[in-house]
Amino acid sequence: MCPARKRGTIMKVTVNEECIGCGLCESTCADVFEINDDGIAEVLVDDASDYEDDVQEAIDNCPVSAIEAE
Repeated sequence: MCPARKRGTIMKVTVNEECIGCGLCESTCADVFEINDDGIAEVLVDDASDYEDDVQEAIDNCPVSAIEAE
């Protein structure tokens, strides 16, 4: 789960080296995630606060636990 954040704080999302490029995160939240030319996910935004629920769904469903948020 995303750690508790104070209202108005930035939600930083990263994808670690475990990513297998399955595309589930992109299909869950295309405003935040994209599969790049190397076939791995990358984060498109500096602050994902507006997409917190969708990002959490992507975190929960990532088959290799490659998505992290703070």
